Amino acid sequence: MNENNKPIIELSHLKKSFGDHDVLRDINLSVHRGEVISVIGSSGSGKSTMLRCINLLETPTGGSIFYEGQDIQGKDIKLTSYRSKVEMVFQQFNLFNNMTALDNCVKPQMIVLKRTRDEAEKIAREYIEKVGMSAYVNAKPAQLSGGQKQRIAIARALSMNPDVILFDEPTSALDPEMVGEVLEVMQGLAKAGYTMIVVTHEMGFAREVSDRVIFMDGGYIVEEGTPEEIFGNPKQERTRAFLSKVL
Repeated sequence: MNENNKPIIELSHLKKSFGDHDVLRDINLSVHRGEVISVIGSSGSGKSTMLRCINLLETPTGGSIFYEGQDIQGKDIKLTSYRSKVEMVFQQFNLFNNMTALDNCVKPQMIVLKRTRDEAEKIAREYIEKVGMSAYVNAKPAQLSGGQKQRIAIARALSMNPDVILFDEPTSALDPEMVGEVLEVMQGLAKAGYTMIVVTHEMGFAREVSDRVIFMDGGYIVEEGTPEEIFGNPKQERTRAFLSKVL
C-alpha cells in the first residue's frame, strides 16, 4: 500500500443520531486502496451504522464522507453509481427470492451499469464460479443454504466491479458449519487485493486477514492498529476488556 495515495474513502467527524440516541459520535477514518479493515466491537457500538452511512443507506447527522476526494453528500453525486462502486454485502443476504442465483447477479448490472444481458451474464458466471457456486446458477434462494446464499450475494457485489466492498457481519446469520465457506471466499478476495471493510465477530478472520483492525465502542473508534497491535498488545482498557470476553 502506497501511503502517498489519497484515501479511497475518508470519514471526517462522522456523526449519526436516531432521535436522542447518538450512535456515531465522532468517527474519523481513512481507507486506502487494497486495504482490508476489520471493524470489531460489541453490539450497539455503531459498527453497522458506520457501514450504512458509508453506503448512504443511512444519512449522516453530521460530518463528511469522501470517496476519491469528493464529498458524497454533495449535490452532484449520483447515488446508484456511487453505490455500485461501494458495494455492500448484508448479514441477511438481501437476494431476490423470485430470481435465480444467476439473475440476482445479472439484473443489477443491467439496471445500474447498463450492461447488455450477454455481457452481464458472462461477468456474473465468472464471479459465481469464483465463489464456488457454478452448480447453482439456476437455483432460487429458497433452494440454497445460508452459506450458499451469502456466496451468491458476494458474487453479485463482485459483478458490479466495485472499488470497495462493505461486509456487514456477513457470517452472523449462518450456521457454524457454513461460516468457514464464506470466510474462505473473503480470504481469497483479500489476497486478490480487493478493498474491504468488514464488520465481523470472527476474531480469527480479523487477526489473519486484516491490514488494520478497528475497535469501536460507544460510537467512537477507541483504538486502531495492525492485528498484532490490537490482539497482541491493545493500549486501551476498553479494548482489553472486550477482547478478554471474546477471545
